Amino acid sequence: MTAEIPTQEIACQQVLVDDASVFSIQWSIFPPGIATELTPEMLLSRYLAYIRRCTATIIRPCPAPTGMEFRLFGSAISLISFLPAVMEGDCLVLRIRGGLLVQPRQCDRGEMRFGVAPLPEGVRVSLQLSDYCPLLLGSSSPSVVRRWLYSLTQAFIHRLVTVRFLVMFCRELSGSARLVKVVPVRIREGRPV
Repeated sequence: MTAEIPTQEIACQQVLVDDASVFSIQWSIFPPGIATELTPEMLLSRYLAYIRRCTATIIRPCPAPTGMEFRLFGSAISLISFLPAVMEGDCLVLRIRGGLLVQPRQCDRGEMRFGVAPLPEGVRVSLQLSDYCPLLLGSSSPSVVRRWLYSLTQAFIHRLVTVRFLVMFCRELSGSARLVKVVPVRIREGRPV
C-alpha cells in the first residue's frame, strides 16, 4: 500500500482594476508543523533569493539607501524600486517608488505584501501586488493590444514566479514534494489578466 501524496493548493487572482492598476494575489495554506517559525521577514528574504536564482541573476534584488531595487544584471538600471519595508499587521510591505517597469506618473502607487497569518488549519503564506501601474499598459485606459501584451509577458511571468516560489518554499519547509493545484479566487473586481 502506497502513501497518498499530499496536495498543496495555491489560490490565485490577477486582475486589471478600473483605474488600470494591477491586483495580483497568490497564497497557500502551509501545514502547521512546517511553518510555525515562519515570519514575513523570512518570507521576503527567501523570495528575494528565489528571484535572483530563478532569473539566473538577470534580475538582482539589491538593497539601496532608499529601500530595495530589482536591478537588471549588475547595472544601475532599476526595473522596480521600493521604499524600505514596513510591517503592517501580519504583512511586510514594500511600497513601489519607481523603476523602468512603472508608469512614470504612477511611481508613488503600488505595493507588494508578504504575509504570514496563522489560521486554525495552518499558516497562510501570501504574496500580493496591488495598485501597480505597469509601464507596458501605458496609461489609465490601455489599448486592447497593450492589455494583451501585458497579459502574455509581465503578468504571466509574475504569476508563474510566485506560484513556483510557493511550491518551492513549501517543499523546502516540509522536505517532500506535493501535488500542486492552482485554484482561482475572486478577491477584487476587475478584468482578468
